[in-house]
Amino acid sequence: MSEGLNEDRKRIVVCSDSAGETAETVVRATLRQFEAESAQVERWANVKSEEEVRELMEHAASIGSFVVYTLVLPELREMIRQESARLGVCAVDVMGPVMEGFIRTFNSAPKQEAGRPHRMDQEYFTRVEAVEFTVKSDDGQHVVGWKDADLILLGVSRTSKTPLGVYLAHKGYKVANYPLVPEVKPPEELFRMPGSRFVGLTMQPEKLISIRLERLKSMGLPAGVSYARLERVAEELEYAQALFRRLGCIVVDVTDRAIEETAGVILDARKHLLG
Repeated sequence: MSEGLNEDRKRIVVCSDSAGETAETVVRATLRQFEAESAQVERWANVKSEEEVRELMEHAASIGSFVVYTLVLPELREMIRQESARLGVCAVDVMGPVMEGFIRTFNSAPKQEAGRPHRMDQEYFTRVEAVEFTVKSDDGQHVVGWKDADLILLGVSRTSKTPLGVYLAHKGYKVANYPLVPEVKPPEELFRMPGSRFVGLTMQPEKLISIRLERLKSMGLPAGVSYARLERVAEELEYAQALFRRLGCIVVDVTDRAIEETAGVILDARKHLLG
């Protein structure tokens, strides 16, 4: 697939012997890192046979896609690998390496039952509710619902608020996020919440400028606009720090931190804060 291909023509095939939620979540998190949210994700769920695997791999080859899969049964994973080599289609195994690591480390055999991660228990419904809340409350939306949020992420543009919120939502936390802009007065609701709910995200100016320049490039905009200038970035970060102090936020520097690492820091700090 060529680098210049229009985002809305990019298609990724997700394959699972269950609902396919785990693989699709990984794909969509990846798309955000490439500013390619408009790419299409095709989910092939409940794949149970080698014939279905062969069909979806041939489909992926025909549309110039790659495949991301979560398959429990080793024979289906092996079929994907064989078809990947035969057709020249990239296939990414999300679950297999983790299962193999568990087996090697703890000398334990998996149950090999499709769909075990997706039991319809209370934990499952809690995660679904958290994800729905977080999507609805993204980028300063659904202000009226902030009172029900477990966490409210604050930060200037490009500090990973959205992907971090979605990751935390999949752990069962209802997350809202609000973008900070010096010229825009925050809603009054922000100042009625307990400080323990807030997390301020910050980043080193040079790194933030680099990320913003890539964003401008992907949008076809000139690099010289104030959005990516040091003076403007420094002004935004100073404004954010002042607000963090006013609200009593947990503050996390996300510079060069993976989403998972940032989430761990936040949850540890929150646990300590709440006692």
